[in-house]
Amino acid sequence: MFKTLYVRDAFQCEEGLEVELIGWIRSKRRHGKLIFLDLRDSTGIIQVAVKHGVADNESFMKALDIGLESSVKVKGRLKKDPRAPGGLELHCNHLEIVGPSLEDFPIKKGVGLKFLLDNRHLHLRSPRVAIIMKIRATLMDIARRWLRENGFVEVNCPTFITAAVEGGATLFKVDYFGKPAYLTQSVQFYQEAAIYSLEKVYSLQPSFRAELSRTRRHLTEFWHLEVEMAYADLYDIMKVIEELVYAIVNGLNKESEREIRTLGRELRPEMAEPPYPRIRYSEALQILQSKGVNINWGDDFGADEERILSKEFSKPFFVTHYPKEAKAFYHMPDPSNPSVCLNADLLAPGGYGEIVGGGQRIHDYNLLTERIRENNLNPEEYRWYLDLRKYGSVPHSGFGLGIERMLWWLLHLPHIRSACLFPRTPARVYP
Repeated sequence: MFKTLYVRDAFQCEEGLEVELIGWIRSKRRHGKLIFLDLRDSTGIIQVAVKHGVADNESFMKALDIGLESSVKVKGRLKKDPRAPGGLELHCNHLEIVGPSLEDFPIKKGVGLKFLLDNRHLHLRSPRVAIIMKIRATLMDIARRWLRENGFVEVNCPTFITAAVEGGATLFKVDYFGKPAYLTQSVQFYQEAAIYSLEKVYSLQPSFRAELSRTRRHLTEFWHLEVEMAYADLYDIMKVIEELVYAIVNGLNKESEREIRTLGRELRPEMAEPPYPRIRYSEALQILQSKGVNINWGDDFGADEERILSKEFSKPFFVTHYPKEAKAFYHMPDPSNPSVCLNADLLAPGGYGEIVGGGQRIHDYNLLTERIRENNLNPEEYRWYLDLRKYGSVPHSGFGLGIERMLWWLLHLPHIRSACLFPRTPARVYP
């Protein structure tokens, strides 16, 4: 009686056990009357030995002709062999082709990046891509778990919006039954409405930015973990950010150690252990100017500036108190210096730049109205958002964490495109 197993489980079994494995043919090699097939499934890869006289004749002939990425069922006996990857192989008795490859599989060694992106639907079969997606799923699970355990409630917010959160220039406009609407840049405003009943909320869903930035860290569609918290100031929310990022790094080190090691990376919890260094915008500006960067007070930091800054630190660090003209209208001005905001960006070290952006929100109706007008926006378009300040407003703060940017940093991926299933960039919306 053959026992159906995943590849991973086969490596935990005793030698000689008769098993059935189901998966796809990743590679094939022939040595006379012996054919080696590398069989992969969602859990790993195992070598299958199809030997003439051990496997039935029909199975041997199928193995001779089988195309790469054909889906198969293989029955046989497990045999230890130090020459086999992982020290174990399956000696095939019977091979059944579930779904043959009708043509030569196009993903071959040495093909270019553009080809891989054009064929992303097939490139996903790469074990490396699969490992990254598993780590990503674990990262999101750890974040959700930490937030729930710390009293945050998950909320699901609209994707169609009518007013910009960040800036109108980076909105994707859509026709909403004859009326203009936009794809959300952030669910922050809706979360701010939710805190008046739930107090501590989070969302994990896509955001869309119509930015023409062609850098290693920009996507037009990305997954956004956003958090909003009532009765919280800037320093309260910075503490939440520190603890959440540390929980993610520590959790991945425990739960995804094998996968991370397979990618040639190592996560050490101390690399993200709080507290994080904190510098003000004015200090960051001095660092950049000392490095020869042509930047003036009031300019926001872009990818180049953040890369230079983050090479000065060995662990995540906050840049706080940006000039109000460099940030969105809803950021609370510092009462001791109204020219700057009570905001904070968390930058990853080693040149990776911003992974979290947040701060304290304006909770005063008149001040928020004033800031909307200062930014040449129409208060009427933000009427419902202003309503939140009319009825029992409270100090509150929040932040957004980019899942792909976090993964890009932690795994040292060459490009943020590698951190998602089907990347969307200014140049790519297919497949």
